[in-house]
Amino acid sequence: MPSPKTYMTKAEHARQHIQSMVLSGSVGPGDRITTREVSDALGISETPIREAIRSLASEGWLEVQNHIGAVVQGLRAPQIREISALRGLICGLAVELGAANFDTKRLAKIDENIEVSAEALDRDDFAAFGDRNLEFHLLLCDNPESPWCKRLLENMHGLMSAQRHGIAPQPQRLRDALKEHMAIRDKLHAGDFSAAAALVNQHEKNTGDFLIRMIGEVPEGGAARAT
Repeated sequence: MPSPKTYMTKAEHARQHIQSMVLSGSVGPGDRITTREVSDALGISETPIREAIRSLASEGWLEVQNHIGAVVQGLRAPQIREISALRGLICGLAVELGAANFDTKRLAKIDENIEVSAEALDRDDFAAFGDRNLEFHLLLCDNPESPWCKRLLENMHGLMSAQRHGIAPQPQRLRDALKEHMAIRDKLHAGDFSAAAALVNQHEKNTGDFLIRMIGEVPEGGAARAT
């Protein structure tokens, strides 16, 4: 895993804050995000916040609308299919390109990640599971041979989050996702990187299909936010 940044710019701080608002479900599709509210929350000027908003808009988190400003952008089924397919291809490619990096130390970190993820689910700590889920995918992609795969995956982090659509965490899907992580881990332990990459692809497709189905069940006007 990469070492933590020792310094974060004001724009990066604002970007992280806005992303956390979306991922926590405190704002959802169509909700407006103003530079003033972020400025008040963080105690920084509005200039770096505008920079953060432009960056997030370019990546599909926000949409800047005339006479309204920045609003949280929801995703439609075709977009989710595209993003899930891209995530599967990118992460699967990283596994195959970085095969030599899945040594005993890396595999031990993946084993630990799965163990901690299971413990988080046992206590219904879905936020902790979400953190471990991101960590799992970074453990697959963070290789010297695949820096662009890692960067692209990080940029797409949260684009398929259920919370951004007002959908509360679904424990059964999270348990199924953990089983899929375990299957990927087992192929990595066996040194079958092609099979591991194929499972990563299927895992992302499963996630996309599930989200599309859940969005289809949300009543017109949106669902109640998760608390």
